[in-house]
Amino acid sequence: MLHLAPPASEGWADARTQALLGVLRLRTKPQALVYGSTSGVYGDCRGERVMETRRLDPNTPRAQRRVYAETLVRHWGRAAGVSTRLLRIPGIYAPDRDGGTPRERLLKGTPVLETQDDVYTNHIHADDLARICLRALWRGGPGRVFNANDDTELLMGDYFDLAADLYGLPRPPRLPRSTAQQKLSIMLLSFMSESRRLDNRRMKRELGVRLRYPTVHSGLMPK
Repeated sequence: MLHLAPPASEGWADARTQALLGVLRLRTKPQALVYGSTSGVYGDCRGERVMETRRLDPNTPRAQRRVYAETLVRHWGRAAGVSTRLLRIPGIYAPDRDGGTPRERLLKGTPVLETQDDVYTNHIHADDLARICLRALWRGGPGRVFNANDDTELLMGDYFDLAADLYGLPRPPRLPRSTAQQKLSIMLLSFMSESRRLDNRRMKRELGVRLRYPTVHSGLMPK
């Protein structure tokens, strides 16, 4: 079973995951359950490379709800005798879907941080994520956690510059962090407050994943 439903946008718990596991207690249990979590559970890692063994440090309610769900899934799996696997997923993009690329944000001219204030961001193409989910379901070991990201290592501003160049659009304006709070939304600021570089070697080694789009350049390239 694949469980990819996100928690609700409020509170500290995840009622959706609670409800699902409650139903599964009353029905025939799956052989395995893969839960799609978020890389936000690691919190701000100051640009360091992050492996799955790193201690979790969720800094936002959104990430705290994901940690809660991860814990529920782990405990339920042990009690029910079901093999569970966790995928920690970063920003998903999909050029063939509405809103699946940075194009709309570029058209709005939303600013990004100046290089000295910028953060590393991580990505995965939707098609590659689908393949990772299936690999985790059929090849993942019991209780294993996998970072589900591509090989890209880019600061957020450089990512949007790359997308702008590929789409023939103006690069976004840059601003210092000191003025970002007056210009950007709280949600966007939260993403600009965490920097990490996810290590995907376990995913490749244990799941045998070969990325179709190993970098955002290959995935965003117009066809």
